[in-house]
Amino acid sequence: MAIPTEPIGSIPRPLELIEGMGAFATGKISQAEMNSLYDAALRDTIECLEETGSPVISDGEQTKPSFVTYPIAGLTNLAADGMAIPFADGHQRQLPRLTSGPFRYKNFAEHYLKTAQKYAHVPVKQAVISASALSLLYPQTGIEGYSQAAFIADLFDQAETDIRRCLARGAHNVQIDFTEGRLSIKLDPTKGVLNSFVGLNNQVLSRFTAEERTKIGVHTCPGGDKDSTHSADIDYADLLPSLFALNVGRFYLQLASETDRTKVLKLVKQNLKPGQLIFVGVIDPINTKVETPEEVRDRVLEAAEYIPQNQLGTTDDCGFSPFADDVSTARSTAFEKIRARVIGTQMAAEILKI
Repeated sequence: MAIPTEPIGSIPRPLELIEGMGAFATGKISQAEMNSLYDAALRDTIECLEETGSPVISDGEQTKPSFVTYPIAGLTNLAADGMAIPFADGHQRQLPRLTSGPFRYKNFAEHYLKTAQKYAHVPVKQAVISASALSLLYPQTGIEGYSQAAFIADLFDQAETDIRRCLARGAHNVQIDFTEGRLSIKLDPTKGVLNSFVGLNNQVLSRFTAEERTKIGVHTCPGGDKDSTHSADIDYADLLPSLFALNVGRFYLQLASETDRTKVLKLVKQNLKPGQLIFVGVIDPINTKVETPEEVRDRVLEAAEYIPQNQLGTTDDCGFSPFADDVSTARSTAFEKIRARVIGTQMAAEILKI
């Protein structure tokens, strides 16, 4: 395909898997039974993604508890009362709080990639959580005997290892999830937190070569959980200049659900640097309506008026189910939307003759 197209990551889990996770948490089924459910869901997800014609797939995050907490699931030095993230519909997600050091990942994304590659027949990309998101685990009151500086040093090492292992395992690319970028402006309109987040992530990225960074990207959106968002009311204009300061080769931008896509595309054009690939969102995962290939085609052609064709790609605005218990989107709907993205992108490429 002349215009690259990729998913963001998560696919709604089968009901059997969600029920199994609940049963496993209460000791009603064994680890072996849980592993069997995970394997079945992963196999089916990869098969369905490949049937959409997707040239690049993910594992659908079927075995992750969430896109943000996978590295820390199972750690014993965490408390449940960390930072709460409110969504527009009134529900919230709460991060855990680190209670002692040192900080170490319990799980690395390489494991998910390795398992998916066993079943996939096309390239597999891998999403990882940003260092800036995990920096929120450290409490404002501090931790006795474990300074914030020591925590950040450990965090950098773990985040680098997470990305590096995926690259070494042969990931098509590694996507850093940075959904907290837009949220940070809501929490701090001065953008001090946003600039701090960009700085943290760039310190991790500085550990990679220029060639390696061409295979590293960053995804931004206003959140997408249970058909709601946490920061869609924040103007994209406040985020994009800082976002493009991140030293990566790929940007995955939520766009389909924006009320003024032209405004956003003009901002992208102003901030885009040579050599960067821009994957624009042409599918809205939290809208139950399935886009037609023609709608996708028109959104791609619209983007091509502002983004050079050799720097343009397409994606979904965000994952379809970033938290394992999110059942707001039907699994079949997600695959129909992805199929429309693939077909619509190809239709646009044929019109653009690229």
